[in-house]
Order: sequence, then C-alpha cells, then structure tokens
Amino acid sequence: MQNLLNPLRALKTKVGYTILTAVVVALFSVWVFLDEAKAEVVIAADGDVQKVKTSSDTVGELLDDVGIDFGKHDELSHEATTEVVDGMEIVLESANKVTVNIDGEEEEYYSTAETVGEFLEEENIEVKKHDVVSFNDMALLQDGMFIDIDQAFKVTLNNGGDKEDVWATANTVKELLQDEDIKYSKQDKIEPALDKDLKEGMTVTVTKVKTETKEVTEALSFNTDEEKDSELEKGESRTISEGKEGKVERTYEIVYENGEEVDRTLLEENVVQKPKNKKVAIGTKEKVETVSTSNSQEPSGVKELTMEATAYGPDCAGCSGFTATGMDVRSGTQKVIAVDPNVIPLGSRVWVEGYGEAIAADTGGAIKGNIIDVLVPSEAYAADNWGRRTVKVKILD
Repeated sequence: MQNLLNPLRALKTKVGYTILTAVVVALFSVWVFLDEAKAEVVIAADGDVQKVKTSSDTVGELLDDVGIDFGKHDELSHEATTEVVDGMEIVLESANKVTVNIDGEEEEYYSTAETVGEFLEEENIEVKKHDVVSFNDMALLQDGMFIDIDQAFKVTLNNGGDKEDVWATANTVKELLQDEDIKYSKQDKIEPALDKDLKEGMTVTVTKVKTETKEVTEALSFNTDEEKDSELEKGESRTISEGKEGKVERTYEIVYENGEEVDRTLLEENVVQKPKNKKVAIGTKEKVETVSTSNSQEPSGVKELTMEATAYGPDCAGCSGFTATGMDVRSGTQKVIAVDPNVIPLGSRVWVEGYGEAIAADTGGAIKGNIIDVLVPSEAYAADNWGRRTVKVKILD
C-alpha cells in the first residue's frame, strides 16, 4: 500500500500538479467528445417510455444494450438492422400468446391487438350472434389468454307441448334444459335422455307427467235376467220388473301427460248401493202360421205328376234368402217351390196339393227327379207343420 502511494506523493511538486492538470483536461475532453457523439433516442416498449443516449449502431443492438428482448411475433417500428440516428423514436409492442378453442379445436395465435374484439377481427375469427365467447369484445388481450368460443346451432325444443326453435351451445340435453331454464321433475319424460349429446337439428321433447288420486261416485249398471215363458210366442217379450242402477265409490290413480289424461288405474271401490236387475219374460211358444191352399178347387193342368214334397224356410242352413232365379224370399210369404229343372222347367206355374198355386223358381242339391221343396215361413214351421208327404202336382203352363 505504501508503495502505491509513492507516485501520488511525487505529484505534490509543482511539475506534478502541472502534469495532473493536463491529464484531467485531456480525459475530460475525450469524455465530452464521446458524449457528444452519442445519439439521443426515445424508446417506447409496451407503454414504458424512456429516453436514452446510445452509441449503438443499429436498433437491434440498442434494444439489446438496454436489456429489451423482442421476438419474431412482436411489432417493432423499425427493422432491427436500421441504423440508429439522433432523435429516433423506437416503438415496440410485444405480442401476446393467445389460445382459441372453438368447439374443442384449439389453435395458438400471437397478437398485438389491445382487446379481444380487435384480436378476433384481425384474425378473421367469425363470431355469430348466438355464439358464446368466454370474454367480451372490450376485454384487454393478455399474454397466455385462453379464449373459448362455443358455436351456436339450432335445435327444436318441445316443452310440454309448446314447440319452438332455439339456438344452443350446450353439449348435452341436460345442459340445454339448464340454459333454457326448463324445470322438470323425476316423473317427466325427456327424449332423448338427459345424458345424450346435443346435435344440430335435434328435437328435444319434455313431456310433463302428473299423477293424482281422485275419488268419484259412479253409477253401477244393472243386468237383465231373462226367464222363458211358454205362454208368449217366440220373438215376444214382457218386462216382469224394471231394473235400477246402483252406486259405487271408486278411487283412481290418474296419470296426465301435458294436462291430458293418458291412464287411469282403479285403486279401490266401495259399493254404496247395489243395482237391481231387470227381469224379462222371453216367449218360447212357436208361432203358428198357416199356408193358404186351394184344395177346394183343383185346377186343370197341362200335365199332372205324383211327387214327394218336403218344405223349407228362408232361414234354412245354407239359404241366402234368394232363389236360383233371383227372387227375394226372405219374408217366407211367397208361393215358391224348388224343382228338378229336368222334370219341371224353372219359371213354370204349378199347382201343389195342400199348398196351392206356386212358381217353380228355385232348385236344391237334394231335389232330384220327382221331388219338390215348398217354401214356408220358417224351418220350424216346415218341421212341425209340413214334414214329408206325397202330393199331386199339376203344371199349369
């Protein structure tokens, strides 16, 4: 240390002071020269403004000298290789890294836009009226920001019978109902199911189901009891005693869908008043009908035959009520006989013993040869009043 101070002690002489003064003046002159050679520059980096004097040759070297980093996505007012001149204003805007997620598809962007709205416009990212964006247009864009965009699509919502088209961004049916503030109960029917993925054009139906218990008093109908009466002819009836309805109290469980009843289950019933059945007498007596004959005056005929005669009614098994020639004999009052056309031609006018004049207008599977079948009011009459007999038959024309 002592040795280091020795040169300084030497300067205390008059000559030493002269030399020191000369050195200081020279150094000051160099400093003044160098300071005047520096360029004065204004740097505005992301809103932070500073004025610096620099001897850097280029903008890139200057920013490096003052410790300002910039990347390829940042906006710099001058090229990095631009020569620095006095009075230069250098503006640097650092780009923010932004991730955009559109319906699950992510993409990264670098932008110097100030707001989210400006960013979306600059990047030509279309946002429609019903789309949902996680930030509003006026939100400041920040580095590392994650922007979610849910694109809206149209679905049909049928809520309790009220149908409308709505714009949705929900992923599932359940989310749609939540977004639309649709209230539903466990009883309600929802189609498709709540956990189903929502798709464009889908129809979501909410059927409002309500169950209630209801007590009602209802009429209890009476039955009709029939009693056979041999004094009355068949087809006749007589009321013995009138019936009377009863009363029953029933408890139902009633299910409504969208306000309309769709199911009713009987839970309990209590008969308050029993019904009284109606009693009716039904006739069983065969009605006697006579077939007019003209035996009193036997006509003369072209040809006379002795034949076996049976009888049939329009109600016989297999009978249609119409003859082979098309006559309607359903009333059973016409004078018609069934014949074998090889013996008596169809359309012939005949006279039958015990039957009278008739038309040969019908045929039959069992009517072959000298057999005829005469028409009577009913099968019962044929069995009880005609039977099977041999008769004289005359062909009149």
